[in-house]
Amino acid sequence: MAHRFKPSQTFKDCDVTDESVYRDRRNVIKSLGFAGLGALMSQPASAFGWFTDDEEKKDTFRTRPLDFSVNENFKPDEVLTPEAKVTSYNNFYEFGTDKSDPVNNAQQFITEPWTLKVDGLVEKPLTLNYDDLFTRLALEERIYRLRCVEAWSMVIPWTGFQLSHLLAEAKPLSSAKYVAFKTLYDPEQMPGQRSRFTGGGVDYPYVEGLRIDEATHPLTMLATGVYGKSLPPQNGAPVRLVVPWKYGFKSIKSIVSITLTDKEPPTTWKRLAHREYGFYANVNPAVDHPRWSQASERRITSGGLFNQNRIPTRPFNGYEEVASLYAGMDLSKFY
Repeated sequence: MAHRFKPSQTFKDCDVTDESVYRDRRNVIKSLGFAGLGALMSQPASAFGWFTDDEEKKDTFRTRPLDFSVNENFKPDEVLTPEAKVTSYNNFYEFGTDKSDPVNNAQQFITEPWTLKVDGLVEKPLTLNYDDLFTRLALEERIYRLRCVEAWSMVIPWTGFQLSHLLAEAKPLSSAKYVAFKTLYDPEQMPGQRSRFTGGGVDYPYVEGLRIDEATHPLTMLATGVYGKSLPPQNGAPVRLVVPWKYGFKSIKSIVSITLTDKEPPTTWKRLAHREYGFYANVNPAVDHPRWSQASERRITSGGLFNQNRIPTRPFNGYEEVASLYAGMDLSKFY
């Protein structure tokens, strides 16, 4: 049965920063003095990053065009984030903790051959190879909002397949209550994994998890592409999770295993800082991060650092159709 979801709200594009201000940003910061600079530094670190002109992107990534259909049910009437920003400004600590590190450090990352295992509490364990990720299930494009815990957001056209379709092939047992995910562990290729110092204190490999009802919801997908092409390495090639109603750190990249289990699995950021990052990580404007508000967000479109326009954050990132999954739960406790 087809599921049709309509966007709950339409946003307009943010105003674009004047080019003269953008080009002269160092002088502007200097003119603010120490007090002004301190105010800027009090913002999340992600406030510094949308510097590169969109047209400066050089498509040198090892990607290829994909065959896919466009899912019209997932096309919110919102302005897309420029591809240049999506592929050059993101978190992937395996390649460094600065948001420009992944694009600079991941270009030699080898993704073929690749093995993705689906195992645990299933009747039929699966092992997918690189080609399976692009041919086993029909690929479709879905445009999703992605909200980062640092209070910025993007609108991105992902290409991939619904996770529930893959899990159905494995035939989960009735005892399966959770789904655990794990990223590749390869310190030779991933410099951030070589020590806790280079990797932001993370205990690698990166792990994540969902309740099985979250994992099988029609919105949850495994992405193998973006902007009509296979994923570039800095965005989680060859396969990553996308859960659009949760903060971005739940969307684990470069996945090598999916394991069904009867116990809540460990997750990297909850293990590292449980007071800041919970298991559920649902976008919730009413629950602040200990160091900044989550009530509003900066939508990254065109423009640079001084494009300060913000929009209100919506519960579940605007995907209200998932609210029933959490009926009766205290979302300030299960954050």
